[in-house]
Amino acid sequence: MASNVFDYFDIDELFTEEERLFRRTVRQFVDNEVIPIIEMHYRDGTFPMHLVPKMAELGLFGITLSPQYGGSGANYTSYGLAMMELERGDSAVRSFASVQNSLVIYPIYRYGCENIKKKFLPKLANAELIGCFGLTEPDYGSNPAGLISTAKKIDGGYVLNGTKMWITNGNIADIAVVWAKLDGVINGFIVEKGTKGYRAIEMKGKHSLRASNTSELILEDVEVPEENRLLIEGLKGPLSCLTQARYGIAWGAIGSALAVFESALNYSKSRIQFGKPIGAFQIIQEKLVWMLNEITKAQLLAYRLGRLKDQNKHRFQQVSLAKRNNVDIALQCARISREIHGANGILDEYPVMRHMANLESVKTYEGTHDIHTLILGEDITGFSAFI
Repeated sequence: MASNVFDYFDIDELFTEEERLFRRTVRQFVDNEVIPIIEMHYRDGTFPMHLVPKMAELGLFGITLSPQYGGSGANYTSYGLAMMELERGDSAVRSFASVQNSLVIYPIYRYGCENIKKKFLPKLANAELIGCFGLTEPDYGSNPAGLISTAKKIDGGYVLNGTKMWITNGNIADIAVVWAKLDGVINGFIVEKGTKGYRAIEMKGKHSLRASNTSELILEDVEVPEENRLLIEGLKGPLSCLTQARYGIAWGAIGSALAVFESALNYSKSRIQFGKPIGAFQIIQEKLVWMLNEITKAQLLAYRLGRLKDQNKHRFQQVSLAKRNNVDIALQCARISREIHGANGILDEYPVMRHMANLESVKTYEGTHDIHTLILGEDITGFSAFI
């Protein structure tokens, strides 16, 4: 038998010792702190807030952020490995870290004035503050350019009006990075919790990402000071943030795939039917090999993308391909794993249905599977299908 069936091509050898150490640290945290309690939180529809200080101690917020602002200053490959391990526990835990790192810390670091960086970044990195990202609206998801939230200039700042939907961490966030149109041009603003006219309402009734906090944001004549405006105009601002988040998802989905694959492999060795383990039957072996095959390709894809990103040579289309492929195969792995588990696959004794339901959301957010298809289609043909 292969020495490490979960790393069939010995990709681990390609990482530096520092990267491997970071991954092992996060893996141990997930094994000890996340997996034992996550089914309960998923069942109850609650986010395990007690994990946040522990994640901060491990440096899981501000992973790539400069130490000047309280970050770890690690590379993007390390960031990807962390996201993979967190999502092996649950997509909700990875989503929390993704939002804090990619959708809140990143835009403030890249587009915020120096005062704003010093004010917010250290507190975000140590989880003294929690952030959220407000782009999607009730009528504008895949077409963010059409958003209708508005910003109006006033003396000393701006007034925001609008509604945002499907906002991860919204109800527990201390600050929100909100995108609105100022004189018809998309701009980013930092809205602080407690500001008059700002409300976050938790969304209930989800069958997916149940352990994640998802909210609606309401902005009614919300005043923000001048320095809380990000120094970027146009769709490039929010899309650059989404590229960061999609990168993390490309790695994270591998974690979900590994979780359901491990469960299926172990089950196939212990479940006896017709006098022998079901793993001894050809049809089960074919299913397991399909998962191994696709997971290995996804691992290699993520590794190469990580190295490109570390060298700042990546293109956003490459991130789209990795997000599109890795989430798709992870969801297929979850479905195949459920088949291998048979009726037992629907029980929360196993992680399969939880990961499967979560991945349905992961396949949709940060660009749907079809939107990424069109992004890639335009890149290879030169023709945009969006216009």
